[in-house]
Amino acid sequence: MGKTYERIEGRLRTFIEEQPLFFTATAPLSGDGTVNLSPKGLRGSLVVLDEHSVAYLDFAGSNAETIAHLRENGRITLMWCAFQGPPNIVRVHGHGEPVFRDDPRFNELLAHFPDIDPTPHGLRAIIVVRAELVRDTCGYAVPLMTYDEDRDLHARRFAREDDDSLNDYFQKKDHVATSLDGLPGLPLPLPPSSV
Repeated sequence: MGKTYERIEGRLRTFIEEQPLFFTATAPLSGDGTVNLSPKGLRGSLVVLDEHSVAYLDFAGSNAETIAHLRENGRITLMWCAFQGPPNIVRVHGHGEPVFRDDPRFNELLAHFPDIDPTPHGLRAIIVVRAELVRDTCGYAVPLMTYDEDRDLHARRFAREDDDSLNDYFQKKDHVATSLDGLPGLPLPLPPSSV
């Protein structure tokens, strides 16, 4: 049965750090706005910063719903499922903030991700989430599945881009600078990369 924790530590931290996949959920304040649920992968792109916060790398993509929702209201839930081993689901409910490439905190945060090269992925921001509620549940209905490896398609696709061409790519997408619901998304032009 479900249990609430005061901090991310011990078994919970280990579980979170071992998962190759997690999900983010955000929503605008508007009751008729679009709820966003995104899978996130790539080993090493999420770290537990301390007992109350996690961060993950936000890479290039064809929309920026999470960023838009966080800029509007900050609400976010992260979820990890055990697809191997004992059944478990962990959720971190909290407030998130996108830290963009021109933020003075960016490089210090990026140092927490030593096992991943952000360059070929078109790194847009680092999402920092402050946990307000940490819970786990049984996960009995989550299927057993095997993890083979990370796909290399994202890195291969965006390795071709430099800052100028990446900015052009974002400018052409309908829901990067503005969300599906018209909220401000990724600030453009994209600040130059310092990595």
